[in-house]
Amino acid sequence: MDLMTHFSQSSYLMITLIFLLICKGTLGATFTIINKCGHTVWPGTLSNADSSRLDSTGFELPPGRSRAFQAPPNWSGRFWGRTGCSFDPTTGQGGCATGDCGSNQIECNGAGVNPPATLAEFTIRLGALDFYDVSLVDGYNLPILVDATGGTGACLSTGCVTDLNQQCPPELRVGNGEACKSACEAFARPEYCCSGDYASPATCKPTAYSEMFKSACPKSYSYAYDDPTSTFTCSGADYTITFCPSSTSKKSARDMPPPSDSSTDTNTGTDTTSGSSGTKGSTTGTGGFPFGDTSSWFPNFVTGDSSKLLISTYTLHATLTLSITLLLYFSSITCS
Repeated sequence: MDLMTHFSQSSYLMITLIFLLICKGTLGATFTIINKCGHTVWPGTLSNADSSRLDSTGFELPPGRSRAFQAPPNWSGRFWGRTGCSFDPTTGQGGCATGDCGSNQIECNGAGVNPPATLAEFTIRLGALDFYDVSLVDGYNLPILVDATGGTGACLSTGCVTDLNQQCPPELRVGNGEACKSACEAFARPEYCCSGDYASPATCKPTAYSEMFKSACPKSYSYAYDDPTSTFTCSGADYTITFCPSSTSKKSARDMPPPSDSSTDTNTGTDTTSGSSGTKGSTTGTGGFPFGDTSSWFPNFVTGDSSKLLISTYTLHATLTLSITLLLYFSSITCS
């Protein structure tokens, strides 16, 4: 293999790698939603006010099927499952027994969930820590497991894989056991809703009802200020949300010690959409990408002994710089 061929192949591989890294950062996380229930689920999605909508805000997901979504960078929002839905095949209008969003359509179109429903909540941050949790603050209707893959950091799985509908006390039960209300929704009292005189971590404490949820699902939010054991972090990951998971991840948060308080930011606040408290605000960034002819990834052809062709270090650097400049330009178009 001559020197120019070596240079071309090495440069191609290196530029492809950089292109993938740029696109990954530009596009944000991939969310894959899987239905392992024995019945159809109609997932709903809601982006926060400062985030763009995903490709769909509501859709039908038969048993055993999955669907993936590419989120933009710095996206935040939530996913949940709707059950017992019926939509007219002609008009598309209808509703759901649990988790309905009130849009009267399969698409939620920016409408939030009507409790009770199990929520998977995310804050995706480019170049910093993502925050994610599974919340029972708005009640429960389906078991959910969240797995983080391909990221760095603790990246534990979390969720509520227990069927709380079977354990729901009569005063919280919906219908024939299709869902389980939160105490806040059932009784509308400030000590259950963390409102009024109870609107702070110091005054709003666990109740018998939230402790029941916490006992069944120790890594999920059981009430609004349940941050220390319920918020998880990862950087640069993709996420899988599974309804009715058949088994938990080997890295399941149920089998790991709770995250320390140091992993959460002090700027916590009640989520105005669901009432759950989300931990935000990490400034941790990724390390710098190595660059220069002394870096280990740089093609080792400058010191080659080819007698057929001599390429100066200046020429190689100039060619590489031009290639990466063009890459940055075209990736900003292609990956947007």
